Amino acid sequence: MNRINQRLAALKSNNKKALVTYIVSGDPKPDTTLHTMHALVANGADIIELGVPFSDPMAEGVVIQLGHERALTHNVSLLSTLAVVAEFRKQDSDTPVVLMGYANPIERMGRTQFIEKALHAGVDGLITVDLPPEEAIDFNRQLREAGLENIYLLAPTTSKERISKVLEHAGGFVYYVSVKGVTGAGHLDVESVREKLALIKEYTTLPICVGFGIKDGASAKAVAQYADGAVVGSVLVDKMGQMDGETSTSIASAVGELVGAIRKGLDSNA
Repeated sequence: MNRINQRLAALKSNNKKALVTYIVSGDPKPDTTLHTMHALVANGADIIELGVPFSDPMAEGVVIQLGHERALTHNVSLLSTLAVVAEFRKQDSDTPVVLMGYANPIERMGRTQFIEKALHAGVDGLITVDLPPEEAIDFNRQLREAGLENIYLLAPTTSKERISKVLEHAGGFVYYVSVKGVTGAGHLDVESVREKLALIKEYTTLPICVGFGIKDGASAKAVAQYADGAVVGSVLVDKMGQMDGETSTSIASAVGELVGAIRKGLDSNA
């Protein structure tokens, strides 16, 4: 069983919610990423989403766009991101790692070669923001045969018909975008999230994790009343950007503290 499925099933059996954390590979410098990945896990992250730097990250708000830009100044690529995952696996064989990014780097590498390298590195799944299921039928088949999960985004504006269509192809978990717009944008409307998740659950038994608006323990816990987990990204990337110039271990420690506080809020009974 894929690590994503194992982790989410274990959390459910223990009546716990998943904390999914996002950082950009190579941000603010390449040697920060490995330290930060281990700090995320040590402070309660259940799944790591590792952003693959891209020159036109269309789904991202300013904070994460800047993270991509910082990484790209160091020529961080899909290939070097896979190398970091492989290094992470030397010490952590359990934590699921999902690559989040855009289709171009995968297409440049070649889908078959990407799958081979991702498996070798220890990747568990991917989120390809600009690759709709209609354009990924063969790719989905290849991923499933390799044991990799292809995770799709759903939004507040996604229609019933589109939800049904997308979820025919989804694996791992459903990533529900809680606000209209890009990462870090908008106000979190928990009642709207509740209503949309109820609709999505009519079409799938996959776990649902909510992101794009989760900034702290309180917001994570609020959505986790109705979801299986919360995705936190912009607040972590913002902290990393603020600390650009400091040591990698200092950055990792600070990000870990943020995640620890969110984990505590997510698990609280308040």
